[in-house]
Amino acid sequence: MKGVSIEVGEVSKDASQRKGVARGLSIMDFILRIITAVATLGSALAMGTTNETLPFATQFIKFRAEFDDLPSLVVNVVKVMLGLVTASASAATSIVYIAHNGNTGANWFAICLQYNNFCERISGSLIGSYIAAALFIILIMLSVVAISRN
Repeated sequence: MKGVSIEVGEVSKDASQRKGVARGLSIMDFILRIITAVATLGSALAMGTTNETLPFATQFIKFRAEFDDLPSLVVNVVKVMLGLVTASASAATSIVYIAHNGNTGANWFAICLQYNNFCERISGSLIGSYIAAALFIILIMLSVVAISRN
C-alpha cells in the first residue's frame, strides 16, 4: 500500500478579510440604495403635496401658495420621477439578465429555458420601463422650453 500524505495548510487571512470587506461594501451599497430611494420618494411627495394659505390684512383676503405656482418645481418633480423610473428599470434589467443567462459563479441557472412566456413578459415590461424613461426625458425638455418662454 502506498502512503497517503495529507497536506495541512492555513487559509490566508488576507483572503478572508477581503471577503469580509467585499461583503461589508455590498451591504453598505444596498442600504444606501434603499435610503436613496426612500429619500427621493419622500422628496417627490413633499414637493407635490406642498401648499399653504396665509391671511393678508383681513381674514377674507388670503394668499395661497402651491407647488405648481412655480413651474420649476414641477420640473423638479418630473426629474425625481425620471430618476425613480430609471433606477427601477436598471435594477430590473440586472435581474432579467440573470433570468435569461443565469450566473455560473453563484450556481444560478437560467430560468428562461423553462419559463418562456414569463421571460417574454418581463422583457416586455423592461421595454415599457425604458420607454417611460424616454418619455419622461421628453417631458422634461418640453417643460424646460415652456418655462423658458414665460
